[in-house]
Amino acid sequence: MRTVINISLPKQLSFVIDKEVKKGGYATRSEFFRSVLRWWMEYKLVKDLESSRQELSDGKGKLLKSLQDLR
Repeated sequence: MRTVINISLPKQLSFVIDKEVKKGGYATRSEFFRSVLRWWMEYKLVKDLESSRQELSDGKGKLLKSLQDLR
């Protein structure tokens, strides 16, 4: 199921998106925004992993040997 989301953009940003679509990188504006959201989600995941890695190196994390260690 899809949800329709309408956004308002300044003309300059709209031109940038249309230019990318016309270049053939994306079939539609929607494709462009879905791609941007996927990149953002990936970036956020990487940042969260880096933060967790830093916590572990700072000694704030707990190394689990099995799922039973979660209890």
